[in-house]
Amino acid sequence: MDDLLWWQRGVIYQVYPRSFQDSDGDGVGDLAGIAQRLDHLVSLGVDALWLSPIQPSPMADFGYDVADYRDVDPIFGSLAEFDALVAEAHRRGLRVILDFVPNHSSDQHPWFLDSRSGRNSAKRDWYIWRDPAPGGGPPTNWLSHFGGSAWEWDAASGQYYLHSFLKQQPDLNWRNPAVRGAMEDVLRFWLDRGVDGFRIDVIWLLIKDDKFRDNPANPDWREGGNPRDRLLDLYGGDRPEVHEVIAGLRRVIDAYDDRLMIGEIYLPVQRLVAYYGEGGGGAHLPFNFQLITAPWNAGTLAGIIRDYEAALPPGGWPNWVLGNHDQPRIASRVGPAQARVAAVLLLTLRGTPTLYYGDEIGMLDVPVPPDRVRDPAERNQPGLGLGRDPQRSPMLWDTTRNAGFSSGEPWLPLGATPSVAEREAEPDSILQLYRRLIALRRADPVLRGGAIDGVAAEGSVLRFRRSLGEQQRWVVLNLGQEPAGVTLPAAALVFSTLPGRATGPVGGRFELRGHEAVILRGDA
Repeated sequence: MDDLLWWQRGVIYQVYPRSFQDSDGDGVGDLAGIAQRLDHLVSLGVDALWLSPIQPSPMADFGYDVADYRDVDPIFGSLAEFDALVAEAHRRGLRVILDFVPNHSSDQHPWFLDSRSGRNSAKRDWYIWRDPAPGGGPPTNWLSHFGGSAWEWDAASGQYYLHSFLKQQPDLNWRNPAVRGAMEDVLRFWLDRGVDGFRIDVIWLLIKDDKFRDNPANPDWREGGNPRDRLLDLYGGDRPEVHEVIAGLRRVIDAYDDRLMIGEIYLPVQRLVAYYGEGGGGAHLPFNFQLITAPWNAGTLAGIIRDYEAALPPGGWPNWVLGNHDQPRIASRVGPAQARVAAVLLLTLRGTPTLYYGDEIGMLDVPVPPDRVRDPAERNQPGLGLGRDPQRSPMLWDTTRNAGFSSGEPWLPLGATPSVAEREAEPDSILQLYRRLIALRRADPVLRGGAIDGVAAEGSVLRFRRSLGEQQRWVVLNLGQEPAGVTLPAAALVFSTLPGRATGPVGGRFELRGHEAVILRGDA
């Protein structure tokens, strides 16, 4: 167990900077605000702080359209404030992970302005430009993730440029060695400032099909579904050559001691695990989002856990995610009662867990009226429920004005979930549950790094065993609202999500209450 690295032992906590804490009253969170709230992360027990994008941006996609990779947007602060945040985090034993958005830049980035200036631009090939199709129109049928064609016509040069997301987010050409070199230098810029790692945005999209073939129709798509899903995206990403690019990024990061590389990848598990790379030369953690998108029942989750563990390559370290800035909040997906059970699942599975800010207080998605919608995913495709504003609402700190988030008007509506201060006052609140779970995980080498087996579903009950040498832990979770009985080996109950459960020896037939999860300790 002493061989585990910090990111294998630890818990990662994602902050969406716009929504965590505003220090200057403009209604938008910032770096100084995050620094003010670091003690909350320490009290929670997490090990690393992951920041969604903070670089200068026109904010067409709220920071995922980067106009300068080597600075901080004034809305969030300055490089000096970033350095101060890193120093304060490190002083408290917290690591800092940055978002890196390499697939596309802003259309206001100097690189693209140069590239767009004409076909003879020295940076023309830094982006993906193509002539119209033989009969006119876009070069391929590829679709943007935010709706419509992935190609935008540039009348001045008579070509189209590719944008996998908004037209304000042109895709960089990662087949160009100059682009790779420039982006690797960006990583070094932040690593030299003390950053402990990167979460790399849409890493599977970095290389596109070199033949620019049309995507085939999706035979499973039905009218009324997401229009983008009507095609199978075979050629807009996940190309074999991407792994060489990722290996190059990994070499840059590995040149610095004890740093982490996370890849954002929305792919089936058999494709996902390829991003660990040959010989471990890919991402340390290709993000595993299966718990976010899975139906919440014991049989499905047992299958997901078994299949993922079986698919991992030798030496591949697992990871699990319950929530993030792109997906509905866990308490809204499964309900507040099951959110407590979900916390146990996340923090007892083998591998590195990632929390999303606010999940520790059971935050729910916040309804956003049409006149306050900010997310381009919703604005471009209204009525499909694709907007991500509801899960990006400001953190609720206390019962003062604007929940202690800002002295000004918050950029998104506030929710009605009890605040951190209110959860602090409840001895059995979900906040206290998270603290107890993280403390138990930190203190227990079996839960931190032991093997996992015996993953099984019995009706509404999901169960598995963690083991290290002769030490064993059983995790048993009732995903239903009705009581459920299970047969357990002789062991000692050490944890329950619900009050009133006595700790101590159990064995034989055991009755779980509805929405209850327990952890038991025993020896082989």
